[in-house]
Amino acid sequence: MKQFAPRVMACAIASAFVLAATTAQAAPAPARAENAYLSQADAMARSARVSNVDYVLDFTLTSKESFAGTTTVSFDLKDTDTALTIDLDKATIKSMSVNGKAVTPVYNHWFVTLAPQDLVKGRNSVTISYERLHSTNGEGLHRMVDPVDQRVYTYSHFEPAAAHQMFAVFDQPDLKATYTVTVNAPADWHVITTTRESDVADAAGGKRWTFPRTKKLSPYNFSLHAGPYQVWEDKSGKYPMRLFARQSVAAQVTPADWFRYTKAGLAFFDDYFGIPYQFEKYDQLLVPDFLYGAMENAAAITFAEGGFLYKSAMTPAQKASLAEVIMHEMAHQWFGDLVTMKWWNGLWLNESFASFMATLATAEATEFKDAWQSFYQQDKQGAYAQDQRVSTHPIEVPVPSSANAFDNIDAITYSKGASTLKQLRHMLGEETFRKGVHNYLVKYAWQNARLEDFIGSLGQAAGRDLGKWTQDWLYQAGVNTISASYSCSAGKIKDFALLQTAPSKALPTLREQHVQVAAFKLENGKLVLAKNVPVTYAGARTRVPAMAGAACPDLVYPNYQDWGFVKVNLDGRSFQTARSTLGSVDDPLLRAMLWQALWDGVRDAKLPLDEFIEVALANAPQEKDYTLLGDVLGKVGSAKYYIDAMGLDAGPNRAWAQRTGKAMEDMAWRGVVAHKGNENFQRRWFSTYLGLASSPEALARLAGMLEGKGTEGLQIGQDQRWSIIKHLNRYAYPGADALLAAESARDKSDTGQAAALAATVVRPDPKVKAEWLATIEDLQTKLPFSRVRTAMGSLYPNEQSALAEQSAAARLAKLPAIDKAAGPVFMRSYAGTMIPSGCTPQSVQRLQRAADSMKGLSAGTRRALLDTLQEDQRCVAIRKTLGTPKS
Repeated sequence: MKQFAPRVMACAIASAFVLAATTAQAAPAPARAENAYLSQADAMARSARVSNVDYVLDFTLTSKESFAGTTTVSFDLKDTDTALTIDLDKATIKSMSVNGKAVTPVYNHWFVTLAPQDLVKGRNSVTISYERLHSTNGEGLHRMVDPVDQRVYTYSHFEPAAAHQMFAVFDQPDLKATYTVTVNAPADWHVITTTRESDVADAAGGKRWTFPRTKKLSPYNFSLHAGPYQVWEDKSGKYPMRLFARQSVAAQVTPADWFRYTKAGLAFFDDYFGIPYQFEKYDQLLVPDFLYGAMENAAAITFAEGGFLYKSAMTPAQKASLAEVIMHEMAHQWFGDLVTMKWWNGLWLNESFASFMATLATAEATEFKDAWQSFYQQDKQGAYAQDQRVSTHPIEVPVPSSANAFDNIDAITYSKGASTLKQLRHMLGEETFRKGVHNYLVKYAWQNARLEDFIGSLGQAAGRDLGKWTQDWLYQAGVNTISASYSCSAGKIKDFALLQTAPSKALPTLREQHVQVAAFKLENGKLVLAKNVPVTYAGARTRVPAMAGAACPDLVYPNYQDWGFVKVNLDGRSFQTARSTLGSVDDPLLRAMLWQALWDGVRDAKLPLDEFIEVALANAPQEKDYTLLGDVLGKVGSAKYYIDAMGLDAGPNRAWAQRTGKAMEDMAWRGVVAHKGNENFQRRWFSTYLGLASSPEALARLAGMLEGKGTEGLQIGQDQRWSIIKHLNRYAYPGADALLAAESARDKSDTGQAAALAATVVRPDPKVKAEWLATIEDLQTKLPFSRVRTAMGSLYPNEQSALAEQSAAARLAKLPAIDKAAGPVFMRSYAGTMIPSGCTPQSVQRLQRAADSMKGLSAGTRRALLDTLQEDQRCVAIRKTLGTPKS
C-alpha cells in the first residue's frame, strides 16, 4: 500500500440480528468481544484452530446501491470445544447453512457465531447468503456514480481488515485461503480479480463472469473490481498487462508510461528476487475516491485517480512518482502477497521493504537515476521529522486489535523502515542482503512469516547475529545525531572522531551504523572532496584514524552519500561554509543535504528564519537540478508557511513580513520568466509562485492568466485553472466567486466538482466556514467522504488564523466526542487537519490543557493532538528567532 487519507460509514441494520435475538435456541457464550474489531489474541486463537481455508464466492452486482453475495467457506477445524466466528459487516443475512444443515444466524452486525454443536472436527463447510449496501468511504466494495455520464464504478479495498465489508470471511492475514469467484454484472461492465476470467456468458440482466481458483492469499490481498471501465492492454512483456480507468477520465491516462514502467519493474524484480512473478497477469486500475495512494491487491493493483491523473502533460516529477508507486506495489507482489506477515504488527516490514525496493528499482530500471536523492529529500525527511516528535514510536510496535492496525502507519513505518533496510544493506553488503531476501521468499512462499524469520534469513546469509541490531533499530524509537569532532595542526587533521548522541534521556539508545565521512576543501570558491572514509561507528565516540593527516577541512559531512539514518549536526566551521557556498557545491545530493542542515537549524530554532530566507533568496534561483529545485522551493514554501502561521502581518514585524513575502513572490515570478521555453522548470517555479502569491499585483496577474494574459508561454490547463481559482478565492480577490461559478459550469467532472468545493470552502467568509464546519462534524452527512476530506483540507489555511480562531475552542472541546463516534478511518483525516493551532503562547497553552485532560482519546487521535501541540511549540520557538522587529 502507498500512503493515505479516510472516513466513517453508515449502513443498514441487519434484520438477522432481530431474528437471532428472538430465536428459541440459546445463543452460545460470546466467542470474542462484541465489537467491530478483531483482537490479536482472538485472531491467534482462531488461526490455531482453523486451517486449509477455501472460499467460493458468488456476487450479484446491479449498479444499484446494494449488492448480493453468497460465501461458501470450507475449512479444517482442530476442535469443537468452543464457538467459532466468521466476520461479516453490516449485512442482511438471507440464509445460512453449516455442514449442509440450515441454521438460524447468530449475528451482531460484525460477525456470525457458529455454535460448537453445528461444527465437526475436521472439514467443515459454511454457506451464507446476504445483501449489503455498497460502501461509500473507500473500504469494502466501494461504489461511485460518475457525475459526468452517470456510469457506476465499483472497486474493493480490504486493508487492513475490511474484506468482511464485502463477504463472510476469516478476516485476518494468517488465515490464507484460495478464492473461486463468479459474478453477475451488467453487460457493459468489466470484472477484474486476482485471476483472469475463464468464461463470460450471457445471463439474466447482463453477463456472468467465472474465474478460476486463486493461489493462497490473505484476505486483504484478494480483490474484486467491476464497472464499465476503459481498458488498455499490452502483451509485449513476459506477463500480459492491462490498465483500467473510468471512461470519463480515459483521455488523461497515458498507458505507454504505465506499461513501460510496469514492464521494466517486472523484469527487475524477477531478476532481483530470483523468483518469477507468481500470477498469470498484471492488472492496474485507476479508481475514484480512494483512501490511500495505491494498494497491492494480488494481480489487480488499485491506484488513486487523484495521485496519477492530470489534465496537463505529466512533469518529470509526476512521472517519477508514478514509476515509484508502480514499483512499490509491484514489490508487494512478492513481499506481502507471496509471503505475508502473520499479524498487523508486521505491516511496517511490508511497507518498509516495498518502499526500499521501489526506490532501488526506480533508480536502476527507469530513467529516474536520482531516485535515491528524491527519497532523501522527501521520504527520509518525513521520517526524520516524525522520529523527532513526542509521539514517535519504534518501527516494530504491538497491535492489540485490528482497530489499531493503522495507528502507526506513517513516515516511521514507510521511510524510517526503508532507510533502516538501506543501512542494513550497506552493512551486510548488497549481494548478501539480496541472498537473504531470496532465501526468505523461497522458504516462506504462500505462507505467513514473522520479523524473526526475515531477520534470521538475512543473518544466516551474512553469517552474523543480528539480534542487537534488531533490538536497537526496530524496537527503539528516535533518531540519533552525529557530529564530527576534530582538531588541526599545521594545516592537517591531527585527530578525528564521530560523536553520537541519543535523542533524549527517555530515548537513550546509541546505534551501530556504517557511513561515509567526507572532508571538503574550498578551492577557487568550490567545495572539493579531499577525503572520504567509510566508518562503522557505535557508542558515544568513535575514533576515525584514517582521517588523520588529511588537509584541515572547510566542511565535514559525516553521512556522505546518505548511507545512514541519522541527523547530522554540522560543526561550526562546516555550518558557515554550507551557508556561504551552497550554490557552488557540484554534487546535488550533497547540496540537498546542506540545504537540509540549514532547514534543520530553522526547525530547531537555532538558525533565524529570516537568515534562512536570505540564503534561499540568494541561492534558489541558481539551482539547476530539477529534483533538488523542487526540494529547495518546498523549503521556501515552508518558510512562507511559518510567516503566515505567525500572523506577522498584524504584529511589530509587519514591515519585514510584507517585504519578505513580496521578495519571495518576486523571486518565484522571475523563475517563471527566466525558464520560458523550459516547460518542466517553468511549471515548477510557477507552482511555487502560485503558493506564494498574496500581493494585489500577484493576484491580478493570476487572474489575467486565466484569460491568457501574461502567461510567459505557460500552458494554463484545467488543473492550473482550478489551482488559480482556488488561490484567488482563498484571498477573496474581487470577482473570484464569479470565476468559480463560471469554471464550475464548464468543468462538471468529478475532479472539477472537488476543486470547486475546495475553492468554495477556502474563502475567508465566516458564514462559509461555519456551514462547512457543521457539515464536517455531521457524521451522518450524505456527502461522499472524499468530499468531506477535501473540505477538511481547505477550511483553515494559515493566513486565515482569525477565522480559524473563531471555532478553535469549540473544535477542541468536541474532539473526544467526535473521536468516540467517528472511528479510525474518519479520524485519520479529521485529526490531521481540524485540531486547532495558532503559533501563539495562548494556542500552545490551550493545546497543552487538552493534552493534559483528554487522556481517553483513541491512540491515533491522541498522537495527532500531541503532534499538533509540539508543532505549535516549534512555531512559537521559530518566531522567537526573528528577534528584534525588522524595519
